[in-house]
Amino acid sequence: MIGFDYIDQNLSLVRAEIAEKEAAVGRVHKTLMVAAIKYGTDDEVRALLSGGVRDVGENRVQQLLDRWELLLAHQTRVHFIGSLQTNKVKYIIDKVCMIHSVDCVKLAAEIDRRAAQKELVMDVLVEINGAREEAKSGVLPEDAEALCREILSMPHIKLRGFMTMGPRFDSDDAYQAYFASVKRIGDTLWHTLALEGEPLYSMGMSESFIPAIAAGADMVRIGRRLFVQS
Repeated sequence: MIGFDYIDQNLSLVRAEIAEKEAAVGRVHKTLMVAAIKYGTDDEVRALLSGGVRDVGENRVQQLLDRWELLLAHQTRVHFIGSLQTNKVKYIIDKVCMIHSVDCVKLAAEIDRRAAQKELVMDVLVEINGAREEAKSGVLPEDAEALCREILSMPHIKLRGFMTMGPRFDSDDAYQAYFASVKRIGDTLWHTLALEGEPLYSMGMSESFIPAIAAGADMVRIGRRLFVQS
């Protein structure tokens, strides 16, 4: 789109960096970039979608609803990646392909109930607070198994893996160590629960997607890097 060349340039750079790191760690074409669009204007989001992005992440229910027609017109797969209040689930249950941020039984139960009303099964990730940050959402590692077992008893939601936010670190090595620790927690849980296949991991954002890929992320949530104007 005219006037949004920086969107195309940013997207090309991020895609190249993802591909380079995937090749370096032997995970070619294993990483899904989810564009976190809360930082963009509607026109910037339109430019991003015109550039071929099909998976976007929304943090806010109202913003998702406001942009729904735009997202729908581009056949976009919408991931809900922010904290979700139970009373807002009904507004998005038939609009998103996955909810990344399930961190308690109450929320899981409401997703299951609303999904049943729409006769669908919602893919979810359990959010793990691996750093035990009081200001962050997510279930503590020692409580994750109980939450997963509750989710597995609910017929209209499907546990697909795990998400984490994590603290800000000063180095890629520190980020990678954190993401790797969460992956170990998730892998152990998956084995304990005797689940089929492999869990998906949503880890890493604009400042940390490279070490997240190195640690085994399947999805990276990138926002600011896509919208910055140099």
